[in-house]
Amino acid sequence: MLSSTVTRRLVLGFCRTSLRPAVAGPVVTRGYRGDSPEPDMIEIPLPPWQEKRNESLDIKRKRLLYESRKRGMLENCILLSIFAKQYLESMDEAQLRQYDRLINEPSNDWDIFYWATEVKPTPEVYQGEVMDLLKEFTKNRQMEQRLDAPNLEYLDKSQ
Repeated sequence: MLSSTVTRRLVLGFCRTSLRPAVAGPVVTRGYRGDSPEPDMIEIPLPPWQEKRNESLDIKRKRLLYESRKRGMLENCILLSIFAKQYLESMDEAQLRQYDRLINEPSNDWDIFYWATEVKPTPEVYQGEVMDLLKEFTKNRQMEQRLDAPNLEYLDKSQ
């Protein structure tokens, strides 16, 4: 029977070698490790984010609406789905690209939440019109009750 340390190192070594891309040159890697202080904790590799090109604006808005509603944590699900309901339809193509990158590239949803609530500084790559809109929206100056994601009835244009 293998000890837990030996097993952990075997799995860690396997994950690093088998999931390494076969491309030469610098590769941007994403992963989620969590906030655990344990040095031998396995980092879960994530595929690099890629912008979806040749996607119509209508399809992009629908995808972003779905992705805004289905987050890894309830706080962002509520915040981003209400934000998307209010702003997605009026965003131009460049703003939609910014929003897409903002909600899909970071591997940790808590980062997005902390940037939006200004608990942590936003990295330069995510600064822009959309992040400024999201930060202002998050302040909730009208003191709206935001306890749940919006109902989907507003999507049905036939009413």
